Amino acid sequence: MTDVTVVVGAGSIGQAIARRVSSGRHMVLADLKQENADKAAEALELAGFENTATTVDVSDRKSVQELVKLASGIGDVKALIQAAGVSPSQASAETILKVDLYGTSMLLEEFGTAIAPGGSGIVISSQSGYRMPALTAEQDEQLATKPAEELLELDFVKAIDDTLLAYQMSKRCNSLRVRGEAINWGKHGARINAISPGIIITPLAHDELNGERADFYRDMLAKMPAGRAGTPDEIAALAALIMGPEGGYITGSDFLIDGGATANFFYGPDAKRS
Repeated sequence: MTDVTVVVGAGSIGQAIARRVSSGRHMVLADLKQENADKAAEALELAGFENTATTVDVSDRKSVQELVKLASGIGDVKALIQAAGVSPSQASAETILKVDLYGTSMLLEEFGTAIAPGGSGIVISSQSGYRMPALTAEQDEQLATKPAEELLELDFVKAIDDTLLAYQMSKRCNSLRVRGEAINWGKHGARINAISPGIIITPLAHDELNGERADFYRDMLAKMPAGRAGTPDEIAALAALIMGPEGGYITGSDFLIDGGATANFFYGPDAKRS
């Protein structure tokens, strides 16, 4: 039977990871916009990958269930790459929470019942999840384990009306969610992890570097230890390690890959210390 890689969010990072982990597999490329999925499908077909392009709205459970059905009908789902999301410069706080927090959590619930034994998933989170002040142990547990349908009704989530905080909370949830879902995925002999990138050169990063918070991001680039932005291929190299046989003992983990930006934020010369 055919093995399948599902890519949710057919942008630069999703495609780069898919190339690394999908040799001999059929790819299902899903994006909110059909034109984006078609564009990715054309590029990957020319690179020798068989694929199917389709749409999905990660904030809608029925849409995600249809994607699961499509992928499972093609073959065994061996890999899930969740790279869909919106940034603080692209949407309202409500939309960010619905897509990035609820959507990712619900997606992992749905694919957690469909992933094949030996399968692996990766969630693209963000360094932003590390910048928000610590939550309580109870709040962490709620983000990790509450049914997705209850997440947006949590008091500390429902009160958010700032786009940056909504994004940070969503990404904190992503990092915690793979811990909770690792238990469920493990029942199917599968693994789930997250990667939290810093500034990676993609169209989304371009929006941030030229949006309302451009000065903040450009200052971050100038001060980070690596001295530069990252590339989708660098994220893909890490993902391939985590998702492949060398990463077979890794599940429920989040990997920060940000050129040292978070280290500088907390411990650099301009950091605010108590």
